[in-house]
Amino acid sequence: MHGEDGSYRGARARFYDEQLRETDRPDVAYYRDLATSVDGPVLETACGTGRIYLQLLAAGVDADGFDLSADALAVLRENAAERGLDPAVWTADLTDFAVDREYALATCPFNAIQHLETVDDQLAALESVHDALAPGGRFVFDTFVPGFDVICETYGEWQERTVAYRGVDHELRTRTRVVDEVEQRFAVETELSDPDGEPVFAETDRLSMLPKQQVEVLARKSPFTEWSVTGDFTDEPIEDGHSIQVWELRREA
Repeated sequence: MHGEDGSYRGARARFYDEQLRETDRPDVAYYRDLATSVDGPVLETACGTGRIYLQLLAAGVDADGFDLSADALAVLRENAAERGLDPAVWTADLTDFAVDREYALATCPFNAIQHLETVDDQLAALESVHDALAPGGRFVFDTFVPGFDVICETYGEWQERTVAYRGVDHELRTRTRVVDEVEQRFAVETELSDPDGEPVFAETDRLSMLPKQQVEVLARKSPFTEWSVTGDFTDEPIEDGHSIQVWELRREA
């Protein structure tokens, strides 16, 4: 199921965790290397079930984390216990949170910031993160580059495949579609059924397209004093052909 607040619940959180364990995304090494390079504690916002966060702990990083989904954090804690790690995580909203320490680095991986649908929420998140950082601290997050070829070719069509979940084949259906052309919002529908065709969960995530110019405008309106963007976790200036924007916003020293 999917919570009314946009958070993952129950079986959805466990499925998300299991599926992403099997992926080989470059963001894990990128954020781990970034976190180990800073002098001070690290905060991972929207840390989910700990795909990246637990890698930081395993690398010896003094890292805290939070997520909107209590069920996702429950899975994170189970995974941490299996690995002998001691997480410091809590439930909080990216648009309105407070902390009792200052961080050298805050991160928001894997397009999570795109779940904020309004400019007010996006700016509120930037303000909250800014306030959590020490002077000179950095906020690093990634969003995808909206690809018109992908949108034209695949949006609106159901994609179906068989996936293993808890060691048993399940049927997964997903569909991405634009739901508001003016506001550039889209929805991702996900349905999982067991071998007997019974639904395990059905959810819809609503997100915002965040092209580069819009993120830059948000940065300009935020309390951050400097910002830059690179492509595909390469530290190279972003350009045509890159599919991922990696933004770094810096608090004044």
